[in-house]
Amino acid sequence: MLIAAYVAFAFLLLICLGLEFSACRSRLTSRSFSNPAFLRFQLDYYQVYFLALTADWLQGPYLYKLYQHYNFLEAQITIIYVCGFASSVLFGLVSNSLVDRLGRKKSCILFSLTYSVCCLTKLSWDYFVLIVGRILGGLSTALLFSAFEAWYVHEHVERHDFPAEWIPATFSKAAFWNSIIAIGAGVVANIFAEWLGFGPVAPFMVSIPFLVLAGTLVMKNWDENYGKKRALSRTCTDGLKCLLSDRRVLLLGTIQALFESVIYIFIFLWTPVLDPYNPPLGIVFSSFMAASMVGSSLYRVATSKKYHLQPMHILSLSVLMVFFSLFMLTFSTNPGQENPSESFLAFLLIELSCGLYFPSMGFLRQKVIPEKDQAGVMHWFRVPLNLLACLGLLILHDSDYKTGTRNMFTICSVMMVMALLAVVSLFTVVRNNAELRLPSSSSQAEISSPEL
Repeated sequence: MLIAAYVAFAFLLLICLGLEFSACRSRLTSRSFSNPAFLRFQLDYYQVYFLALTADWLQGPYLYKLYQHYNFLEAQITIIYVCGFASSVLFGLVSNSLVDRLGRKKSCILFSLTYSVCCLTKLSWDYFVLIVGRILGGLSTALLFSAFEAWYVHEHVERHDFPAEWIPATFSKAAFWNSIIAIGAGVVANIFAEWLGFGPVAPFMVSIPFLVLAGTLVMKNWDENYGKKRALSRTCTDGLKCLLSDRRVLLLGTIQALFESVIYIFIFLWTPVLDPYNPPLGIVFSSFMAASMVGSSLYRVATSKKYHLQPMHILSLSVLMVFFSLFMLTFSTNPGQENPSESFLAFLLIELSCGLYFPSMGFLRQKVIPEKDQAGVMHWFRVPLNLLACLGLLILHDSDYKTGTRNMFTICSVMMVMALLAVVSLFTVVRNNAELRLPSSSSQAEISSPEL
């Protein structure tokens, strides 16, 4: 398993480099932004945001391993994860309103503080303290994915008066470097936890300096801005009306809830499935992130002018690939007949599918959901998503571990069949809708691809 992890990581890294080099060559003639003020503004945003992302990704590979290291039972670890998912539901519902009222700058500083405390709780062997830390992690994640982006958009348009058309270029580049940071974070976590022998708590301690530096830079370099005060009840009500009145939105929400809840369950299960065979968990995590990056690169290639596949087709492929991977896992995790190499391959396919899924879903969501209703609709999408994940983990908690993991993958397979049926229904509804198709012009490729 050790050799397989390193070989897979090296192979996927080579594919990533090849695909990105090819993409760079095809973009040499594309428009580049040379405005010095804009580039300085981007840098002010990136240096903080990338530090925050690094701190977040460093904690990914060894979270389950840490709880296991503290001798907690599978059922106890499940409850900690469920508390994390529940906090994600709660704070995800109120994060946008909280950020708008508190201020985006203060919210980013609050993120640094709460996530630092979350990391410090990992030093404790006390079960209650670890649950509190997981809840703080849910709050911190909600702030990470709301405050930073909201601050940037406001500053970009309102304070600096840059063209709104430049915003996608910033976020495309951020998405690209997010993948690079995730891959690197897994390697760094592996170095501190395993190569240097500091144990599974080390990556969480390494995260703290990144969080402190990010908070310091926010206080020093960023200006405060606020959003419009919106009633949460009004936002949710409008979102629910949109969800129930448009069948396309309802089907898209069904696909998202089923697909992403399965991914949440996968995040919990991959460590206990592979860890008995002593793989380098940080390298395994980096392999997953590299596979996801390959998927994102393949999406850009598939939707380019040369191949011109539609996001709807790629979404269907990603759901089908996850179903196939879960079908593999029901056999590779069969008690007494475990096949860790096959399980590892299935996990890599799931991550590759995620790289295809998220840009496809993002495109369709942007086209189907009216901009004024997106926040409210996303609130309603997140509730069943997290509830399904919590329910799945609680089912696992009540099962015998040896058969529970296989049974959980079987349940996830059924969920993906339901997602496939929703995809087919969505196909039927939108097959003649030109709005949900990518334009054939080369300008689309320029907008959707990150400029390196």
